[in-house]
Amino acid sequence: MLPIDIRADKISEEMIEYTRKLGQGMQNLIDAGTIDTGVTPKDATYTEDKLVLYRYQRPADVAQQPVPLLVIYALVNRPYMADIQENRSTIKGLLETGQDVYLIDWGYPDQADCALTLDDYINGYIDRCVDYIRESHGLDKINILGICQGGVFSLMYSALHPDKVRNLVTMVTPVDFKTPDNLLSAWAQNIDVDLAVDTMGNIPGELLNFTFLSLKPFSLTGQKYVNMVDLLDDPGKVKNFLRMEKWIFDSPDQAGETFREFTKCFYLRNGFVTGTATVGDQTVDLKQISCPMLNIYALQDHLVPPDASKALNGMTSSKDYTELAFPGGHIGIYVSGKAQKEVTPAIGNWLNKRS
Repeated sequence: MLPIDIRADKISEEMIEYTRKLGQGMQNLIDAGTIDTGVTPKDATYTEDKLVLYRYQRPADVAQQPVPLLVIYALVNRPYMADIQENRSTIKGLLETGQDVYLIDWGYPDQADCALTLDDYINGYIDRCVDYIRESHGLDKINILGICQGGVFSLMYSALHPDKVRNLVTMVTPVDFKTPDNLLSAWAQNIDVDLAVDTMGNIPGELLNFTFLSLKPFSLTGQKYVNMVDLLDDPGKVKNFLRMEKWIFDSPDQAGETFREFTKCFYLRNGFVTGTATVGDQTVDLKQISCPMLNIYALQDHLVPPDASKALNGMTSSKDYTELAFPGGHIGIYVSGKAQKEVTPAIGNWLNKRS
């Protein structure tokens, strides 16, 4: 172990440099301007209630694949994480492989939406978006990419509507919600979800966001702001940091009844594993899924441990099942430089071979 240099002149130099970075950083923060949310051009093609279905504009020099891809994101965060900045965009990477990309933006639920159920989301909103895309392209089936909770929704949808899904990709998607290393699930066992929903109606996004940050309180709160000083004198890095901060704290409220159903179905009953998952009066049987599947998980994921995702293997009837392990975390799988080189091209190539 190297000795710690605590000489007075060394400490003085470090304090001067630290002060310089703070001074320059304050100016860079002031000059950062408006922080954009999503960088790839897109068009709203279908709207319903607070939902907007976007279609991204494809590069002119890339041949477009004939089967469109619908991205279904989680309810608990905003979907622009998949398009956070120009050089770190899952959406842009998919477009560059020729995918015709659509994405559901769930918007911001309010008290008028507190009675929305899983049935409303799965057999309602998602199904109507899928039908819109199918009809627009004259196809019976489309491709679906589900991310995190959106992956759970995609699995439920594909099991209930297998005749409309050609290929299914899931990213950092929990399937077994009770693996031993799932801290979020362990906490959920002690929540009185009925009392929470009956008291608040919708579940505040700030409450869920605080819960997620509490899973790694040091690295996700104090440490990152200490480390931020090292990038404050770079205007580009400052703006990228602020984009991430905006996304982290841009947390929509959750429709109360959907939150109640989802928590009970998966965190309490482990619905996929026990075969008790339901949507409305329908039982979700993953064996109804027979289309090709690509399941992607992150090896350092603190929200969805790898074993929670890998449990999907063997639970469907697919004879074309592929897994891809990414050496990173739950967020890095969208935004890291390594992910841009490995994950997104792999998704595009996998789809191209099957579309």
